[in-house]
Amino acid sequence: MPELNLNYVMMLIVPLPSDQKQTGWFMKILTVSDIQRLIDIVGIESFFSRLLIALKQDFARWSAFYKSARHATHYAHGVIELMPCSDDSLYAFKYVNGHPGNTAEGKLSVIAIGQLSEVASGYPLMICEMTLLTAFRTAATGVLAASYLARPDSDVLAVIGTGAQSEFQVLGFNGVFPLRQIRFFDLDIGAMRKFARNLLAYPFELVPCRSIKEAVRDADIIVTATAAKKRQSLFALEDVAPGAHIQAVGGDCPGKTELSHVLLSAAKLVVEYMPQALVEGEVQQCDASHVHAELWELVGGHKPGRENTQEITVFDSVGFALEDFSVLRLVYELACEHHLGTDMPLIPELDDPKDLFGLLSA
Repeated sequence: MPELNLNYVMMLIVPLPSDQKQTGWFMKILTVSDIQRLIDIVGIESFFSRLLIALKQDFARWSAFYKSARHATHYAHGVIELMPCSDDSLYAFKYVNGHPGNTAEGKLSVIAIGQLSEVASGYPLMICEMTLLTAFRTAATGVLAASYLARPDSDVLAVIGTGAQSEFQVLGFNGVFPLRQIRFFDLDIGAMRKFARNLLAYPFELVPCRSIKEAVRDADIIVTATAAKKRQSLFALEDVAPGAHIQAVGGDCPGKTELSHVLLSAAKLVVEYMPQALVEGEVQQCDASHVHAELWELVGGHKPGRENTQEITVFDSVGFALEDFSVLRLVYELACEHHLGTDMPLIPELDDPKDLFGLLSA
């Protein structure tokens, strides 16, 4: 397993800021600008490293969490979801959508907002933008899985789908694997140009491809991040080199897949949370018997990851609420440390906690 550069130690439980203890209950509001500022202060590579630590810590204590599949309301044109997760100290949830057609109207296909609360009182600690943070945590979770499933010397990465998630995926993997070449393909030439422009300053070679088959040929790691809400088979088993690792990001709702049943049957499959993956992931085409492990079992050493250099591995990533919990607690700690965000009194402060109506008569 490659090194994760785990040079930062986090507290699992974040102490409340002193102003919340002394002057009533203030909730931290973190906007897009606050997250931009936070990443500017910490740095993208360091943020990924710290997020990997948080994710590894939380997946390692899997049994400490209250878990459930996300609540999803599906429409013909998209989906709106609520994703909750909690331990005995902190409660987190995320509101997130998935509307593939939005980009044609100049809107993001995925946006998100998250909240972190204190379990002891139920009082909220933070509301936070999570569109950027979802991209970070999705990439970081995939890298965590790949640290157990991909060959440590993997240096050729293929990206199928160069939309909003793509650069985060590449930079996440680049922090852990010795990437020297990035191959990429998208049906949208403009998205490919955007991808190349954003990554031009990095030392790896960028290779635009004319087809998916060209992009995945002999690649060590393949990231599929397409948005189309339909059943797809982006490439065949024979297109994939022995020993390749596939991170399937795009299949994340019922009826939406990127890989064939034949490929899945030939690969070692790992998912985040079985009850959710069987409904929304690539494995909706299979059943639980096809799944080698949930990610926490690899992190905890309960099941092996890659066992030889020839096996094909797949991380069927649909996104799970534990990952949002991890990134929210990390961001809350960093925001307190760097004095970011706006503290707002969104909870009534009463001399008599039974006299809520008194706020109006006053």
